[in-house]
Amino acid sequence: METTKISVKERFAYGCGDLGCNIIYSAMSSFLLFYYTDYVKVSALTIGTIMLISRLFDGVTDLIMGVIVDRTKSRFGKCRPWILRMAIPFAIAAVLLFSVPSGLGNSAKMVYIFITYNLVSSVVYTAINVPYSTLNALITQDQYERSVLSIFRMILATTGTLIITNLTLPLVQAFGNNASAWTKAFAVFGVLAVIIFLITFTGTKERVKPSEHTKQEKIPFFKGIRLLFQNKYWIMITLTLVFIFIIYSLNGGAAVYYAKVVLKNPNLVGPMNLVASIVQIVAMFFTAFIIKKIGKRNMLILGAIIYGLGFAMFAFVGTSYIGIMIASGLKGIGNAGISSCMFAIVSDTIEYGEWKTGYRTEGLINSASSFGFKVGNGLGSAMLGWILALGGYAEKVVAQSASALTAINALFIYIPVLAAVLIVVIMCFYKLDKEYDGIVEDLKKDMIYETHDPIKNN
Repeated sequence: METTKISVKERFAYGCGDLGCNIIYSAMSSFLLFYYTDYVKVSALTIGTIMLISRLFDGVTDLIMGVIVDRTKSRFGKCRPWILRMAIPFAIAAVLLFSVPSGLGNSAKMVYIFITYNLVSSVVYTAINVPYSTLNALITQDQYERSVLSIFRMILATTGTLIITNLTLPLVQAFGNNASAWTKAFAVFGVLAVIIFLITFTGTKERVKPSEHTKQEKIPFFKGIRLLFQNKYWIMITLTLVFIFIIYSLNGGAAVYYAKVVLKNPNLVGPMNLVASIVQIVAMFFTAFIIKKIGKRNMLILGAIIYGLGFAMFAFVGTSYIGIMIASGLKGIGNAGISSCMFAIVSDTIEYGEWKTGYRTEGLINSASSFGFKVGNGLGSAMLGWILALGGYAEKVVAQSASALTAINALFIYIPVLAAVLIVVIMCFYKLDKEYDGIVEDLKKDMIYETHDPIKNN
């Protein structure tokens, strides 16, 4: 198969997009529930319910945005215009998310949280992240280069996580360590995100066009959904993303509670995340070579196994600082394997869907996969709130109950281990790595699709 060489500059510019996105994503995963429970004084159970309900609306907006991307035509392409258009609204949304007015009553706080959470998650984040995720498939059709783009994406996304997890609390403290301090901190992060998104917009190029015989007409929404479910590999990777992002959400959200309650030292959150992130970044410089040898599917399976072992290790190391750091490092290695290829796999399913059905729907495929990881994040956030509440976690008490300790251990250790096992099971059925080159060659031969269109033949 013909290869396309993407410059290091363009790889970096593409990766910057997830650095910008991750400023809000990491904040929502790591600190939003903590901000709501400990600064706004809203119950974890209520917040968990709001987050889960919001994901239903979020799923609809993801799919709508996917259709919009597929129908977008401009001199900048399909995806890049949306990155430019949504950069400033993204920054404003980040500020609003952490700006619950202190004078509101409890019911009014709930309304404000519901509106701003959905504005951020379901509208603004969707409108910039779906096009950004789709951009990978439009920069190149080369499997390896997509993997390298994903590696740059996740290296810089991890950098975003490092910025958020290590600078947020010190910045909040510097601004006064009160509710308004969170607003000021995220005003700083919002400005930074705008600059980063401009790098992505100016530094990338959309190159991939549909095959000559790919059907060009606008696809009705529900037919598009039916086409998705004819794509077995898309189903597999979307389910996998659900479990991956359940882990990410729990890892980010439960860490502060695990450090505070189980380890008796909330300041360990920073070092734990720092070690995991640095190890992940270092490991990612080697994943491209490994992917070339064993393929993306096997890389993801290997990463999930190591990731799960890292979580499991916390059950045995207790409060040992060295043990905690080793477990964190192991998580970093595992996450490097997962994150370096999960989004590249989504992009590969686009060609399979085009070959199978005769329709190329990169926007819809990425939006539906975005729905998958948002469902995972939403379920993780809901689990966090619900299980903490069921366990009897109380932010004002000095010593938590045994049930609260069990709940926190389940959230930070046992549920992530189970999710990692399920990822391995699903990916054992994924065979597209071996079939991909042949599929792309078929597409380049301008093959006739009627025989492959199960929707049309129904």
